Amino acid sequence: QVQLVESGGDLVQPGGSLRLSCATSGFIFSDYAMSWYRQAPGKGLEWVSGIHSRNGVKGYKVSVQGRFTISRDNANNMLYLQMTSLRPEDTAVYFCAKSSSDENWSIMEVRGQGTQVTVSS
Repeated sequence: QVQLVESGGDLVQPGGSLRLSCATSGFIFSDYAMSWYRQAPGKGLEWVSGIHSRNGVKGYKVSVQGRFTISRDNANNMLYLQMTSLRPEDTAVYFCAKSSSDENWSIMEVRGQGTQVTVSS
């Protein structure tokens, strides 16, 4: 079955950096667009960033543009989110998600259990 396992979340000071990873299995990773979502305490799930399956096209939520970078390693079935200049409002549980499409990251089919990112001094 499809498995998505996030890691890399931590407590970090404002202005700091983190790299989230998502290990995937149970499907042909290179065939599907992938995304990162997050859910802050008391708030709904929100899309953060997405990447197409093979052509390198990426998209970002406006508030993270220029600070976050999504990438993927199709040879090793891994998805990443490099986060820099972190702000307290980035505090959330971050989830990786598999799309049901190769070039439409907004069709979330399944997501992982999440990893906690806390930005605080």
